[in-house]
Amino acid sequence: MLPHSYRALVERSASRFGQALAIEDGEHRLTFAELHAAAENACAACLACGIERGDRVAIWAPNLLRWVVAALGASFAGAVLVPINTRFKGKEARFILEKTRARLLFTVDQFLGTDYVGLVEREGGPRTPDRPLPGLPHLERVILLSGQRENALSWEDFTALAAHVAKPAVRERADGIAGEDVSDILFTSGTTGQPKGVMTTHAQNIRAFSSWSEVVGLRAGDRYLIVNPFFHAFGYKAGWLACLLSGATILPHAVFDVPAVLERIARDRVTVLPGPPTLYQSLLAHPDRPRYDISGLRLAVTGAATIPVELVRSMKEELGFDTVITGYGLTEACGIATMCRFDDDLETIASTSGRAIPDVLVKTVTGDGRDTPPGEPGEVLISGYNVMLGYFEEPERTRETLTDGGWLQTGDIGVLDERGYLRITDRKKDLIIVGGFNCYPAEVERLMLQHRNVVQVAVIGVPDPRLGEVGLAFVVPHPSAFPKRDAFNEPEAAAEFVAELSAWCREHMANYKVPRRIELVSELPLNASGKVTKDVLRERAHAFQSIWNA
Repeated sequence: MLPHSYRALVERSASRFGQALAIEDGEHRLTFAELHAAAENACAACLACGIERGDRVAIWAPNLLRWVVAALGASFAGAVLVPINTRFKGKEARFILEKTRARLLFTVDQFLGTDYVGLVEREGGPRTPDRPLPGLPHLERVILLSGQRENALSWEDFTALAAHVAKPAVRERADGIAGEDVSDILFTSGTTGQPKGVMTTHAQNIRAFSSWSEVVGLRAGDRYLIVNPFFHAFGYKAGWLACLLSGATILPHAVFDVPAVLERIARDRVTVLPGPPTLYQSLLAHPDRPRYDISGLRLAVTGAATIPVELVRSMKEELGFDTVITGYGLTEACGIATMCRFDDDLETIASTSGRAIPDVLVKTVTGDGRDTPPGEPGEVLISGYNVMLGYFEEPERTRETLTDGGWLQTGDIGVLDERGYLRITDRKKDLIIVGGFNCYPAEVERLMLQHRNVVQVAVIGVPDPRLGEVGLAFVVPHPSAFPKRDAFNEPEAAAEFVAELSAWCREHMANYKVPRRIELVSELPLNASGKVTKDVLRERAHAFQSIWNA
């Protein structure tokens, strides 16, 4: 039987794995037994701060050992975890703190030169007596996971508060948590307006990522380098939560940097390295990779609409992964809905996101709600225990997303084959209509990635006076494409490459799918979870438009 709450999960892990290493962050290490004790101590400190069941506790920090301890301590106390994106500016973070009325904020004094507390302070607002930040009357304390500053508790001072709370009070609070209690509120990216807070429960997350761990084959003794940020479901639920379920060691990694990751894989004997396709593409393209011993790698988990078969093959042959698994999920479904299986062939792993996880249903429907037959595209709908409770204090937006029958309308366009395997073709809003033909950017990207000199590509739609819309492809070329010339400083070399790539596209895809413009770039803009931010590319395209029309 699965544990019903995070407290029950950590208690079970301490019993099962005891003195095995649960988390290693530089010189800071905790066994599973020590993590259990540290979480109980953090819970006592939360109780000393007056935290009640259902209160919201926010964390705005990079991947750290103390992030996990703080999150578990808050969860043991019955609080609802509110992770905040480390790339957010002050206004964005303030919105979440205001919206959730968070009572505590765990953060750091500085990360990559950013003063998080200072960002919020500079947004201003009325001062409330005995409150650390202006304009946030509900926020009672700021607690630093590292460093010190005025109007904030250091981690040492926070954990010392636990001495004021008796252990029976801690156990009583933790024992009272039900599986149906909300465990977290994860905010969506907000591409369609203000971010929405997705509510899921302890039992949902534990059940979903127990299935996830079983399918991918995560096991006790694995050493899991978590590059995906903890504020995201991939780094949190498919990251450290999955490790607690499986007995794997959590290795937090704060910033993705190729040489640093290669060094950690070798030094820390990493066996598990999930991430977006761009992570593996970057590792494969790095010229110094052969210098590092990465032979311990065995398991990769990734997911995207476009993954070339060649990438999966290279991950196995050049990076040494025994198992590569792709999947599909979204925040509103606990972060997971479909997965490939370890024995699927390369083509299936690369071209699909797998089939539904146990006890979850996936279907595709037309615009008027009719089920689509196998092979026909439609909006992806999900039903099952993993579907969110709803958006935090947003009943109308919840009704717009969940059908009366409880199906989650994802906004993703996909195709199910006869076996029930899902292929995501695009987002509804990313669809390009070229002269009346539906063109899915993800399909074009998948095809272009088969070109030997294309490392990464992102396709967006831009206005066209004749066809309505056409494709614009931003392409990161492989370094070997220009062995003696610089594509970004020699227009002639760039023009030759673009002409050759355009001709290749015309040969390998229908004419309406061929991008009418190709722009070479040294890198694509990525969000903190490694996904391409197409809104940034659309802004760039507006700047290009006047040049093209001249």
